[in-house]
Amino acid sequence: MAEHESSTNDAPTIPVFDAEDLAALEQLIDEHEEEVIEEGETVRRRGIYLLPNLFTTGALFAGFYAVIAAVQGDFEAAPIAIFFAMVFDGLDGRVARLTHTCSKFGAEYDSLSDMVSFGVAPALVIFMYALEGLGKFGWSAAFVYLACAALRLARFNTQIDHDDGEHFTGLASPAAAAVIASGVWLAHDIGFTTPQSVPAELGVVLAFMTAIIGLGMVANFKYPSFKGVDFRGRVPFVVILLVVIVFSLVTLHPPTVFLITFVVYALSSPVLIVMKKLKSTGPAEPPKT
Repeated sequence: MAEHESSTNDAPTIPVFDAEDLAALEQLIDEHEEEVIEEGETVRRRGIYLLPNLFTTGALFAGFYAVIAAVQGDFEAAPIAIFFAMVFDGLDGRVARLTHTCSKFGAEYDSLSDMVSFGVAPALVIFMYALEGLGKFGWSAAFVYLACAALRLARFNTQIDHDDGEHFTGLASPAAAAVIASGVWLAHDIGFTTPQSVPAELGVVLAFMTAIIGLGMVANFKYPSFKGVDFRGRVPFVVILLVVIVFSLVTLHPPTVFLITFVVYALSSPVLIVMKKLKSTGPAEPPKT
């Protein structure tokens, strides 16, 4: 390691890493290699794509920050951090597809990040905010959500090759986490700022909501994935007007708007299935005389 010479005897020397030092540092960490298909042939490539994995790291950091905020009792910053994780998670996959930088490493890294940001973080935030006082019932509800998030991600990873790209089987973990986060955010905004101020009745409601949303992630309901939306193509003028209206509604009261939006999304598939079954059965025919 080289050092800059100081103009005075008292000034500290500044260490500078040369090429040999960097090469020795790289030997401490194995280089990543994976097989990719290029022009019909399988080849091995070294390294990882930087841009999409930066967004994945941002999502992971936001999820971890949500846990830290909950531990410190900041139940306003914790759910907001989960929403930031959703933004980063939505960008990493889209950026990878737009820039043709998809990789197996990125897919696995994204899945592990989702488990932290949309599995562990929401479960811990809701538990520390409203479920801890319910005893075994509270932590059981949080564990149901956590386990279902893990099962949903594992199922998604094993079925990704058979995915049609337009629908998710089961409620996506970011959408499930959004319901939990917006519920905590809204309760905090109403005035229940500490776990001690949360009524037992509200805690029971949040516990059932947590368990039901968790089960929704492993249910065989079909949800639109919105992956087919082309952001580079032309759209009618009314679309941008709708975007403006959506932003205006969000600014009115973000936690309420987010909670209603994601609850409606979570209920959309079960409700449509029930409506189709009722429509297919139809009214009973009167007996013939």
